Amino acid sequence: MHERRIPEWLRHAPAPSVRGFALLAGAEAVARGILISVFPLQMYNALQDAAVVSKVYFLIGILSLFTGLLVPFLSRYIPRRWVYVTGASCFVIGALLAIEGSPAAIVLALLLTSIATVTTFVCFNAYVLDYIAKIELGRCETSRMFYSAMGWTLGPALGVILLRWWAPAPFLVAATASGVMIFMFLVMRLGNGRLITKSRAAPTNPLGYLPRFGAQPRLLAGWLFAVIRSCGWWVYVVYLPIFAIESGLGDQLGGIALSISNGALFVTPFMLRWMQRRSIRHAVRAGFMVSGLLFAAAALLSGFPWIAVLCLMFGSFFLILLDVSAGLPFLLAVKPSERTEMSAVYSSYRDVSGILTPGVAWLVLLVAPLSGIFAAGSAALFCGWLLANGLPARLGKTGKQRVTPEQAPVLEPQQV
Repeated sequence: MHERRIPEWLRHAPAPSVRGFALLAGAEAVARGILISVFPLQMYNALQDAAVVSKVYFLIGILSLFTGLLVPFLSRYIPRRWVYVTGASCFVIGALLAIEGSPAAIVLALLLTSIATVTTFVCFNAYVLDYIAKIELGRCETSRMFYSAMGWTLGPALGVILLRWWAPAPFLVAATASGVMIFMFLVMRLGNGRLITKSRAAPTNPLGYLPRFGAQPRLLAGWLFAVIRSCGWWVYVVYLPIFAIESGLGDQLGGIALSISNGALFVTPFMLRWMQRRSIRHAVRAGFMVSGLLFAAAALLSGFPWIAVLCLMFGSFFLILLDVSAGLPFLLAVKPSERTEMSAVYSSYRDVSGILTPGVAWLVLLVAPLSGIFAAGSAALFCGWLLANGLPARLGKTGKQRVTPEQAPVLEPQQV
């Protein structure tokens, strides 16, 4: 009799690879990309006031922030894989709820989507730091964005087109993509991540690791880069479509502009090579400086709507350069023993920017037109450029020139 053996891939799950994480991110990009241009339009149509839309985003940002900070605490009681699956399921529920179409349903759907985004982001980052070597982090980030390019490029334009054709369509596509993301995660069999040591200490208060994060200047600088970069994206994604509607350019322009901008994701491998020939510091400074100048130009030329929109679009290309480079100072500095906790703090940049941007926009709209938000975004980007001047000049060099996180000089407190 022939002995029947269980296939090796069933007995031992293959080690997660850069490509596996990139595919998972690609599925998420479809789920989020199809709705990223739809939610601002639906919110504006439901509430009919840009200031009220800013207020709702502001409150949702606060709730989402607390959710992200609670993820590591919950992970001590609930296996990480189920935290991820629960977060991804909120994508499905939120998308289906939005089909109902009432203002309350749209607001609740946006809240669930925000909670899903921050929950899966914390878990995804922790898994990456568990399974991907530090020397591969740059390639992992670039591959993640490259595989996400299709979802982020076609999604925004397709979302507004489907919305006009049949209102439930973009939400059904997002729900389906979220289901595929959950299936892919389960197939990857990531489990609960690598266990470094079994802690016998009592679970840490979810806010207890904030002082340690603040005491590490490179982590704090990396987080601030992410907050400022995300504020730039908030201005572009939420307020460009509203600007287009109020300027008489139509409700589809925002989604089409975002799709064109996201087409730059296909050139992220070339951005990575360009960054490697120079340094992370050079790339981060260039991204903040040029995007800040173009956002300022959009504010000054707002009387010419098409020119203002083009300035914002070109500025967004440099925000993508920041997507490639500005997260690396944090990833290169985090300690293995603090992966989950510091990933949770780092992921709060989405929610902090989601609080700051609509909060500032809310105040700006009390005294200035919509273009004032572009000027405020420009000021934030210039602050990022000033902060990037304190990065180690050789951070990110490869080969003999490469500076490891332990060798890299620590930023002085006044530079942070």
